[in-house]
Amino acid sequence: MSSVPSSSINISEKPRLTAEDWEQAALDLIAEKGVSGLGIEPLARRLGITKGSFYWHFDGRENLLTQALARWEQQDIENLARSLGDGLPAEQRLTEFVLRTSRQNRSHEIHAALCAASDHPNVKPVVERVTQRRLDHIARAFRELGLDEASARHRARLTYTSYVGYIQLQARGMTPERNSTEFDDYIQHVIGTLIAPD
Repeated sequence: MSSVPSSSINISEKPRLTAEDWEQAALDLIAEKGVSGLGIEPLARRLGITKGSFYWHFDGRENLLTQALARWEQQDIENLARSLGDGLPAEQRLTEFVLRTSRQNRSHEIHAALCAASDHPNVKPVVERVTQRRLDHIARAFRELGLDEASARHRARLTYTSYVGYIQLQARGMTPERNSTEFDDYIQHVIGTLIAPD
């Protein structure tokens, strides 16, 4: 059990929630309120539990943030292996990347919030590692499609920039509705422009 910073916290309370529960709740709150909106009291209220449960698992807010970021990064590694791993032909992997990343979900909301706080000392190295890992996978797929090393890196950056920009627009409600003709046309345009072999 972590040390408790205040004698006012009831540490005799047996925790009903695991560290993983707190970490996922922290990621959900980051997605909604940003990194600056992460706090122990708002999380405890959201989870319907006292702060005592929190201190069974974490030393404080920064410890929770570090662990939540580690959880998100591990989830990203697993998702990356599924969507851009070696199990499918390169063009199919890249097409799946565009299709998956064009549909807003919680992971993308978290990513957008972390990018907005990328100057935070806990956040910056995680965002940098995740970004580089994704770029490496995308560039490898483009090399498999016949691009030389430099061209594959450039195309990977362009493809990833398209993704990051799109989720920022999604967060502001400035993209076409999913399952609309405009949305489908946009996705096909991205695939045809960025992924179809020269």
